[in-house]
Amino acid sequence: MIFESISIIGFAILIDLIFGDPKNRYHPTAWIGTLIAKFTPLAKHQNPIFEKIGGVLIIVIISSIVILLLLSIDFGISLIFTDYISLVVSVLVGIMLLKSTIAIRGMEKHAINVLESLENNNLNMARNHLSMIVKRNTTNLDKNHILSGVLESISENTVDGITGPMFYYAFFGLPGAFFYRIVNTADSMIGYKNDLFKNLGWFTATCDTILNYIPSRLTGLMMIISAAILHNNWRHSYKIMMRDGKKTESPNAGYPMAALAGALETKFEKINHYKLGDGEIILTKQHVISAINIMKLTSVLFFGIITVPIILILSFIGWWIYV
Repeated sequence: MIFESISIIGFAILIDLIFGDPKNRYHPTAWIGTLIAKFTPLAKHQNPIFEKIGGVLIIVIISSIVILLLLSIDFGISLIFTDYISLVVSVLVGIMLLKSTIAIRGMEKHAINVLESLENNNLNMARNHLSMIVKRNTTNLDKNHILSGVLESISENTVDGITGPMFYYAFFGLPGAFFYRIVNTADSMIGYKNDLFKNLGWFTATCDTILNYIPSRLTGLMMIISAAILHNNWRHSYKIMMRDGKKTESPNAGYPMAALAGALETKFEKINHYKLGDGEIILTKQHVISAINIMKLTSVLFFGIITVPIILILSFIGWWIYV
């Protein structure tokens, strides 16, 4: 089981790096988003307490559906195939399913779309592409704040779409990775602190904060190591992460963002919310390319330095999924 789990994560990362994501209609995360969108109106209520309960039920029901499907697939494979073939099929299916929770190439594609729009001097198109990966209003952003948004999104996505799923896969297998992605997707859709979602999204926002507490900080550390390997400023990366990691509204997002800002020796700014790093906000294409390289290397390092040792230790102590 140890070898199978490590192989599943390793090949999931490799396949994502090479091929990226399928079209939305074939993507499990898109299906999860569709389920959340369908359940959200049903959970709305004038009573704040009932609305909070509705928010809890969204996560519980969708998680139950997804986990039941995963367990059914695993059970079905064991029934249909003999031992050796069952193992091979289980690993192959596991690779494809875990890969669907990882988005390295997808994030790179979004970032490149913004860069290409800026190179064509099409600010409106760049703002439109950016709006697909950030929560903020992009309507009036200038070039530097557009690029800042891209860099911040790369650092956040490194946790949300790469290291977070790997971390929880190590502890709980595919159900853990998918539960993490359900919470993360729901948080991006309804985890707002405005009048419309403050009650409905309370539970998912709380879960997201708890689940990301450890992965976000470990990811920041892996970014510092990546910066050293790629000849970015790793000392400054560490300094800025420790100094500015707590400046964001989210108790977690600031750590990888600050680590990346420090590595690139620049400043990220979300207007009227936070500034991370030193210097002026003068950003270029090279900053984005460097950030993408750091994201990719961080993904590999997190796999080798964090995930594999967790699996080995849990297996040694007899953790239930490795027995």
